[in-house]
Amino acid sequence: MNKTMLTDYYEFTMSEALFKDGRKDDIAVFDAFYRQHLFGLGYELMGGVDALIDFIKNIHFTDDDIRYLKEKGLYSAEFLEYLRNFKFTGSIYAVPDGTPIFPNEPIVTVVAPIIEAQIVETFILNQLNPSILFMTAARRVVDAAKNIPVMEFGARRALGMDASIIASKSAYIAGCASTSNTLVGEKYGIPISGTMAHSFVESYDNEYDAFLAYAKTHPNNCVFLVDTYDVLRSGVKNAIKVAQDYLIPNGYRLKGIRIDSGDLAYLTKEAKRMLVEANMADATICVSNGLTENEIKSLLDQGAVIDSIGLGDNIVLPDYARVGCVYKLAALYKNGDITSLIPKIKVSEAEVKTTNPSLKTIYRFYDKDTNYALGDVLALNNEIIPQEEFTFIDPNNEHRTKTITNYHVRKLQVPIFLNGKLVYHDPTIEEKRLLVNREMATLYPEIKRSVKPYPYFVDLTPDLLELKKSMIKEIKGYARVRK
Repeated sequence: MNKTMLTDYYEFTMSEALFKDGRKDDIAVFDAFYRQHLFGLGYELMGGVDALIDFIKNIHFTDDDIRYLKEKGLYSAEFLEYLRNFKFTGSIYAVPDGTPIFPNEPIVTVVAPIIEAQIVETFILNQLNPSILFMTAARRVVDAAKNIPVMEFGARRALGMDASIIASKSAYIAGCASTSNTLVGEKYGIPISGTMAHSFVESYDNEYDAFLAYAKTHPNNCVFLVDTYDVLRSGVKNAIKVAQDYLIPNGYRLKGIRIDSGDLAYLTKEAKRMLVEANMADATICVSNGLTENEIKSLLDQGAVIDSIGLGDNIVLPDYARVGCVYKLAALYKNGDITSLIPKIKVSEAEVKTTNPSLKTIYRFYDKDTNYALGDVLALNNEIIPQEEFTFIDPNNEHRTKTITNYHVRKLQVPIFLNGKLVYHDPTIEEKRLLVNREMATLYPEIKRSVKPYPYFVDLTPDLLELKKSMIKEIKGYARVRK
């Protein structure tokens, strides 16, 4: 299947109109961003750059694609020939995967001939939305679990195969210890894990026989699911008995048990007591059962004895959340003349939908002493950021300001493609995993907390803010005249 055809129908209709109007050489600047936080958190995590790279590297229309479009009878022969020779010649800048990101800042910027920029829109959003969602959902449960390993078990709950692959990969990058998704394990070298299902236990005449059969097959990796019938009166007792009857006499140890239902705080404490009394204190306890971030925190507060957590639903289907990434025109260079930038803005009655105009650069400010991130600033692309003193200005309340000193600054976006050529070395899965931990350590704890997080600054420089206000004023004045 050619992924280039994963684009919305109107991308083709708009593109042909631009083509016929002689505007195929206009250079457009598009920003991809989202407007509000997920889950009431104070941050999100970037994801999807790797998929974008693969897509752009292989973008093309096949003869079958051209034949399909021709059969629709909607497009001219000249436009179809243009598509037949289509390739991406523009530039793409993006925030690297695993970096904390915030609403209303460009996380991907495309600078390309306008038809090329339109054609890639759908795929970019198609990958950003789930990747950011799964990365962020996984990180919030990883943080809630503190130092307890989280195993991602979500493949069977995901909305299709592609979603399961993105979710499993993203969850590992975000900090999960392993995945049950063997396809992802094979493709990306991610550790795989799993125990057994209730159906396995039910398929035997009794629980003891099921555990014994499993022990004989996997003596080095016996983690028994103990809640098929009764956790304490049956499951844990049979796990101990199989260990005593078969594992220990043959030189093995019971690796652990998994509890998938019931009062997990009480059951884990009682199960641990029974294991200790049987001289099996080294056996681990895994809990599952669709746990949420708040449920994990509650269990730990209650003193639950947990060595690992199996979690799927609230990574692959978290709270029915939606990232809502959008892709908006920010500037235009007519006829490819890169010396004549024309800022563009979308103005809406809903303030949150009014965009930030022009080609921009995102800067992140860090405290030199603590390395904590102080805030992000969107600047016009040619602006020079002061290095000694800077004042954050809230674009929604200009009286709300904060002046900082003793900081260092870095650009958040990095070049991915320049003039159609890949210039970015995409980090490995393990490198991205380390990057997440490194980047998360730069956020103040108050920003990372799950209840009423402290808002992170995402502001505009005075020049960009003034440009935005003047364009809004001009457009609203024009609208009044037209009425």
